[in-house]
Amino acid sequence: MTTPRRALVVIDAQREYFQGPLTVRHPPREESLANILAALEAAERQGIPSVLVQHEFPEGAPVFAAGSEGQRLQADVERWADRASMSAVKSLASVFTAEGLLERLREQEVDTVTLVGYMTNNCLIGSAAAAEPLGLAVEVLSDATGAIHLANEAGSASARQIHETLMVLLHSNWAAVADTGSWLEAVADGRPLVRSDLGTSAVQGAAVFA
Repeated sequence: MTTPRRALVVIDAQREYFQGPLTVRHPPREESLANILAALEAAERQGIPSVLVQHEFPEGAPVFAAGSEGQRLQADVERWADRASMSAVKSLASVFTAEGLLERLREQEVDTVTLVGYMTNNCLIGSAAAAEPLGLAVEVLSDATGAIHLANEAGSASARQIHETLMVLLHSNWAAVADTGSWLEAVADGRPLVRSDLGTSAVQGAAVFA
């Protein structure tokens, strides 16, 4: 068994997700935040590089406006700014669009990215899918991210529905999904997380809903 060369990528753990319409609803944001911090602590202990990514739009934008309070990292995460291996800024969903991020990961011979942060339904799933053509394995910590309620012309879904559905979807193809505790054990043991695949997930799904 080959030990993964991990990097912990903290996606958009910003104040916008703790206030206003983008407030994370499920899992409870204080729980997901505590797990993000636990993952950062473990990464530092194990010598795993950590990356703090922030979303940024131009000044005057309704959310994530450059220089705004909401665009800042959440206070507890912000304290890690000097301890993280690097920081990056993006304006699209995928973290790999942040200038210099992929190059730095390649320089450190990272082959597995562990994704935490916000939101499950946008930048996390966008980043997980974008990693596939880059040849990077993906881990997602299910209790260290979170979703919001959504409603539009296509219908509506609660944050819990969205989050739980996307965790199943990710684990079926794009990522190994586990809770933070399981990841901490895997990191300590130097082993990869177990992941499923689309065929297995399809067979099991057919059996469950037969």
